[in-house]
Amino acid sequence: MRRFSRERAPHTPDELWLVQHPPVYTLGQAGRREHLLRNNGIPLEQSDRGGQITYHGPGQTVVYTLLDLQARGLGIRQAVHLLEQAVIDFLAAQGIRAERRSGAPGVYVGPAKIAALGLRVRQGRCYHGIALNVDMDLSPFADINPCGYAGLRVTQLADLGIGLDCEATGDALAAQIAHQLVLHAEARTVA
Repeated sequence: MRRFSRERAPHTPDELWLVQHPPVYTLGQAGRREHLLRNNGIPLEQSDRGGQITYHGPGQTVVYTLLDLQARGLGIRQAVHLLEQAVIDFLAAQGIRAERRSGAPGVYVGPAKIAALGLRVRQGRCYHGIALNVDMDLSPFADINPCGYAGLRVTQLADLGIGLDCEATGDALAAQIAHQLVLHAEARTVA
């Protein structure tokens, strides 16, 4: 991601990368290690993204967003809002009401977080992205303060009765992100 963002030319197309990770905790740039409550053998990796600590593992769809924010006329807050809205719209299409919370990036269903978000912007280009819990072992979240919030509950599509796998979820979420980018471009053209 860093190399792609660093080496891209002004007209290099943006990319969305869909991945699943082996079990790993990642700690954002400003992350504090005290949010790792117990050592359970899952590796902890320092990341250059924003945000605190989160867990990635099989059954979670991660969409890395390699975007030229400057060329798109997007600020970081607009980019965060756009990614959250893509998840909210994806979930709405599945019959699930979700929302964002002021001051706590990500997407929530009721009191539980279903999608975590962390970005890095360098020279107007963004990388890292958003992780949506699909059908995974959620128990590793109990050994951290997810996103730095003690006691924050997490949920996933499977627990909400949605039987999509990670591949179908990733494809649908990537399509929603692309749609949000088109809407933003159209709004810029009108303005």
